[in-house]
Amino acid sequence: MFTAGLLRPRIISSPRFPSFVRSFSLKPRLPKLPNLKLTPDAPGNVIGTVNDAYVPPPTEFSEGSFHWAYERLVILAMTPLVVFPFVAGVDYPLIDATLGVLIAVHSRYGFQSCIIDYIPLRKFGNWHKLAMFFLNIGTCLSVYGIYLLETEENGICDLVKRIWHA
Repeated sequence: MFTAGLLRPRIISSPRFPSFVRSFSLKPRLPKLPNLKLTPDAPGNVIGTVNDAYVPPPTEFSEGSFHWAYERLVILAMTPLVVFPFVAGVDYPLIDATLGVLIAVHSRYGFQSCIIDYIPLRKFGNWHKLAMFFLNIGTCLSVYGIYLLETEENGICDLVKRIWHA
């Protein structure tokens, strides 16, 4: 089947047989897109000089401790909404829809925290923006799915009951 002559390097690199040797690498071969380059950090992560005055970033109500407070409010609002339909035994569409939207918002906050931690804007630039874009698209699609579940079916709580008793 294979002869020793076919396995010699001299024959593989012969002009009669074109060489289709592909180098093996564990690095991914990403396309060279100019907008999706990684931005290198400044040496020591210091921007400017050590004698420059500190300029605090502008306060944003969607980041930092405000973001943490919003997450806690969503969790506190979800706690009674998860228990109430199963204790009361009655399905209330408004409570069911509120629970569904809060689950979507809670999931968005969790994934947003992961993106901010593991794909930081200062290092990854447009990759961070792309991840946040897909997160927003996914959140919108999940809210639309919750809307369909609430209007065409009996809601999330009824779905959980049917799955539980299946």
